[in-house]
Amino acid sequence: MATNPYTSSLLPPSFSSKIKHQTPTKSCKPSRKHTINCAALQSSSLLHFPPSVTMREHHYPLQWNFLQRAAATALDMFESALISSESNTPLPKTSDPRVQISGNYAPVPEQSVKHNLTVSGSIPDCVNGVYVRNGANPLFEPVAGHHLFDGDGMVHAVTFDGNSVSYSCKLTKTYRLVQERELGRPVFPKAIGELHGHSGVARLALFYARSLLGLVHNDKGMGVANAGLVYFNNRLLAMSEDDLPYHIKITSSSDIETVGRYDFSEQLTSTMIAHPKIDPVTGEMFALSYDVVQKPYLKYFKFSKDGEKSGDVEITLDVPTMMHDFAITENYVVVPDQQVVFKLQEMIKGGSPVVYDNNKMSRFGILSKNATSSDEMIWVNSPETFCFHLWNAWEEPETNEVVVIGSCMTPPDSIFNESEENLESILSEIRINLKTRKSTKRRILKQSEQVNLEAGMVNRDKLGRKPQFAYLAIAEPWPKVSGFAKVDLVSGDIKKYLYGENRYGGEPFFLPSDPNSEREDDGYVLAFVHDEKTWKSELQIINAMTMEMEACVKLPTRVPYGFHGTFISSKDLAQQA
Repeated sequence: MATNPYTSSLLPPSFSSKIKHQTPTKSCKPSRKHTINCAALQSSSLLHFPPSVTMREHHYPLQWNFLQRAAATALDMFESALISSESNTPLPKTSDPRVQISGNYAPVPEQSVKHNLTVSGSIPDCVNGVYVRNGANPLFEPVAGHHLFDGDGMVHAVTFDGNSVSYSCKLTKTYRLVQERELGRPVFPKAIGELHGHSGVARLALFYARSLLGLVHNDKGMGVANAGLVYFNNRLLAMSEDDLPYHIKITSSSDIETVGRYDFSEQLTSTMIAHPKIDPVTGEMFALSYDVVQKPYLKYFKFSKDGEKSGDVEITLDVPTMMHDFAITENYVVVPDQQVVFKLQEMIKGGSPVVYDNNKMSRFGILSKNATSSDEMIWVNSPETFCFHLWNAWEEPETNEVVVIGSCMTPPDSIFNESEENLESILSEIRINLKTRKSTKRRILKQSEQVNLEAGMVNRDKLGRKPQFAYLAIAEPWPKVSGFAKVDLVSGDIKKYLYGENRYGGEPFFLPSDPNSEREDDGYVLAFVHDEKTWKSELQIINAMTMEMEACVKLPTRVPYGFHGTFISSKDLAQQA
């Protein structure tokens, strides 16, 4: 087995996770259930970091005055004492960096454009433009707990220009990253990996002390922009739900630039969810914003196709709810109010602020897209439903129903809190009756064919309308992705494309061949695939109708497993703002 060329032993002994090493599986055939097994995340027992992104020695900016330097020294001493104290407490797998960013989850350095990549097979004519995918790629080695979702955003871009294919990857220059790069170390708190218990409270106090003294600045956001990507109003936007979007540009040379934090010409003053929805017919974009500290905990708004923002619609919630995704139909937005909530007071009790609230009833809210108030919101209970992602929704007027397709995950908070229960992600159809205000839920796949399906999409031209197919990652052995499934949402039939032994990927992206085609599945699935045996990565292009590979692009560097992506046509690239 090839070894990772990037190795580091800078972690303190406190990060020993006491994990038994397991040999990689020799078969890509998915099993029915898997515990959240940290060995599935690892390809070796070491945490790997490129030399260019490891911790540097502390240094203080020249513009700091004497008092700021003295205060910074005192606060650094406090932080060192905190890290030393934390070394006596073992980390859970969900915040242990040796688990969360090991193997091909480990970061890579930025890469300038590499042109004329090796291609096997034939690239379809419709694949003309750039495929971009976001992911978490921490600039600095963690000094404490770290969750996969905490890493700095990095965009990977594969550009197709005639017979030439190019690749580059760059960190998104968030306000947070720019400051940490200047300081030479991480100083912003990591929302999931670090903010646990009393040490989490201490870290928040440490950060706000530095902020009050002018050593760091949080007035322009603290987000990492590592989750979603959307192309809207001639701009590629990188998003995480803890901040405003960041405007990213693909240059004429196929490189990646961060233009800056984007507020839609001062129209957007709050955070924006990482999964906004663009209506394929009207071109409008719909979004949510949630707050974990102060009311209103949730707001809805939309943008015209030209980027004009509507007023905020405040939605009343009793507690701040984790709302990573939502859905739209032709006339409505579908808002999931589920049982994973934020309770900051749990930190004082020694726990995590992201918790599963067993006493709360999961529900869906149905609101008109054009609403100016939430007074007409229809709430319908859906017991024991937690969908981290919703793949689509549509209306069936003959039965007064809104139909929602999502992957229902149990245990609901297993992504954030360690659990010994077997994790399942069940592709489900949820029917919400607007007249009776009741809901039903059914699994789409037969019980005998159950596999964990997470990350994916439907044909974007069918967003908000009834589709036949969904293309979803086969997340087994969890959380690795051994292939993707093409699921007939009506019949429940499933066709699988597996990457092969010791080969894993991420979110499958469906690109239509022709928007006027009579066949919904007339198109291609793009997916990054990494070989854990050779330590090489590639971009595969699979015919969605035949489920056979059409082309494979050999990439010049390892591409870590990441999150969500999109495709920008060459025509749209030429019109970038």
